[in-house]
Amino acid sequence: MNQFKRYLITSALPYANGPLHIGHMAGVYVPSDIYTRYLRLRGRDVIHVCGSDEHGVPITIKARQEGVSPRQIVDRYHEMNKASFEKFGIAFDIYSRTSSPVHYQTASEIFKTLYDRGEFLEKTTPQYYDQEAGQFLADRYIQGTCPRCSNENAYGDQCESCGTSLNATDLINPRSTLSGSVPVMRDTTHWFLALDKYEPFLRKWILEEKKHWKANVYGQCKSWLDHGLQPRAVSRDLEWGIPVPLESAKGKVLYVWFDAPIGYISATKELTGDWERYWKDSETRMIHFIGKDNIVFHCIVFPSVLNAEGTYILPDNVPANEFLNLENDKISTSRNWAVWLHEYLENFPGKQDVLRYVLCANAPETKDNDFTWKDFQARNNNELVAVYGNFINRAIVLTHKYFDGAVPGRSELTDYDREVLDQIPQIKEALENSLELFRFREALKEAMNLARLGNKYLADTEPWKLYKTDPQRVKTILNISLQISASLSVLTMPFLPDSAFRLMEFLRIDNIPWDRAGDSDLVEEGHVIGSGGLLFEKISDEEIEKQVEKLLATRDRNNLPPSALVPPKGNITYEEFSAMDIRTGTITDAERVPKTKKLLKLTIDTGIDTRTVVSGIAACFEPGDIIGKQVSVLVNLEPREIRGIKSQGMILMAEDPQGNLVFVSPEGTVENGSSIK
Repeated sequence: MNQFKRYLITSALPYANGPLHIGHMAGVYVPSDIYTRYLRLRGRDVIHVCGSDEHGVPITIKARQEGVSPRQIVDRYHEMNKASFEKFGIAFDIYSRTSSPVHYQTASEIFKTLYDRGEFLEKTTPQYYDQEAGQFLADRYIQGTCPRCSNENAYGDQCESCGTSLNATDLINPRSTLSGSVPVMRDTTHWFLALDKYEPFLRKWILEEKKHWKANVYGQCKSWLDHGLQPRAVSRDLEWGIPVPLESAKGKVLYVWFDAPIGYISATKELTGDWERYWKDSETRMIHFIGKDNIVFHCIVFPSVLNAEGTYILPDNVPANEFLNLENDKISTSRNWAVWLHEYLENFPGKQDVLRYVLCANAPETKDNDFTWKDFQARNNNELVAVYGNFINRAIVLTHKYFDGAVPGRSELTDYDREVLDQIPQIKEALENSLELFRFREALKEAMNLARLGNKYLADTEPWKLYKTDPQRVKTILNISLQISASLSVLTMPFLPDSAFRLMEFLRIDNIPWDRAGDSDLVEEGHVIGSGGLLFEKISDEEIEKQVEKLLATRDRNNLPPSALVPPKGNITYEEFSAMDIRTGTITDAERVPKTKKLLKLTIDTGIDTRTVVSGIAACFEPGDIIGKQVSVLVNLEPREIRGIKSQGMILMAEDPQGNLVFVSPEGTVENGSSIK
């Protein structure tokens, strides 16, 4: 990490044709914000740039639908999204826009530089033309049947059903989205970047030097390179966009994929006059945070442009995420199937950190993941409230109850005390290692492990039972608990900034340097802490039901088809059902079964015993994410040996038609061993 003098963090520019939703936040902006905050806490020279992508066909389509100008569309959504980012607390140094004069100048200069060097091919090619609308059709103005998956509503650049990148001429039975008519072919002249020319450079740079990239990113790049690169147009026949800076290019604009990534450069120019040290110094580390649909542009196309220009650095890493679904269905702007960020901020005021927590804990880092309102509620109530918040509240309340809020001194430490104190720097190191590898879910789990450590320490030592007989021991217990609390205020700051600042206010401490976060003397003896309060609050069933009903109403309005559920099995007798002994239990440990892709070995506290259960859920859950999860267990299932492991029971899961699994769990936390009837 110390080999770089500075860091340039870029977040994908969201289209200014609609509001932000949780898919955007989970895929790009929460992880980029976590990483930026982490770097700042470590004292690094870092800037984080973003802005609205205000050109391209989605803007003109939205304008046409509403009967307004593209400028009115981008002005509206730029301001809305900028305000949402600010209220949510995303730590951009600048949130610019690609309609700014600085961006127009920067994009035009880079195009002209490459043009003057002969990097573009000028080609006259046939392109679809809508005779009724009287204009050439950009790729998003053409729909047809995907040649790969037969989706009848694929666009001219991509099939949103199977994800295949397309050319408009690949579509079967193409039609214009402007008039619905069948388009004809007419000749038009455009400029192309000869990507095949840069293939040797890209092969060396990516396939040899970037093997540490995430598997989904490296694999997609390798696939593109293995199939061979083709020249790609950098101009389009559109009225809205940056005019191609050539006398012969009247009525043509820069294609948005060429224009938009340059927005990172122009935003940096707007931010600082010293912009070149972030873009042209090899000691700067540039990291692009994007979604998987932008991998080819940020890993192949934009690096080719920068390489051709010759004076810019290339990205060191591109930690792209997969997609987040909503209630087992793909998030869709057109169908209004989304949780919109601005609406969330209105419906759950002051709960920005809760959404940050859930989106990070369930981040689609290696595969598409699902957001459900029930899981949102459970993670808040069972983790943030019951673990983190409960620990902080008890530590502060007991300190005020027994010592008038003054931090007590430690006396002789027990082996357990030393073991707990030793774990704090170990957790910090594990958290750092995970963040350096862009494993944000894993890093958040480590931060919560510190809260779990504190919660367990208080539960095990029970200071409320000891005070009358051994007040000195209680002093030590609460001192250690407050040291853990102080470390939490630092280590949770990248993930839960509002809560971390509130915790610092509770403890009446200033910013603690990151490097000291694992120390055991962060709050001094005699320091008087504040009276505290609730760090997190429970979310009620009524609040969740309101959000679920809203989604169901959306489904009904859009006539979305119900899921294709499996038909019921044959009847069983009451006696057969009553023979099953189903109990609540808590997963206390989980690990993958070696040489298998589907199996996890679970250790479960059933209340009546601790047992091992082998479960085929590894494709849907990471082991570390389900530790502490309360589940339903069939405890009287005949034991069975699976891969050499004796499995004693079965956990109950719900499975949708797409194969997504959800734990069948009690709505609230109940005692392990409770019968399910």
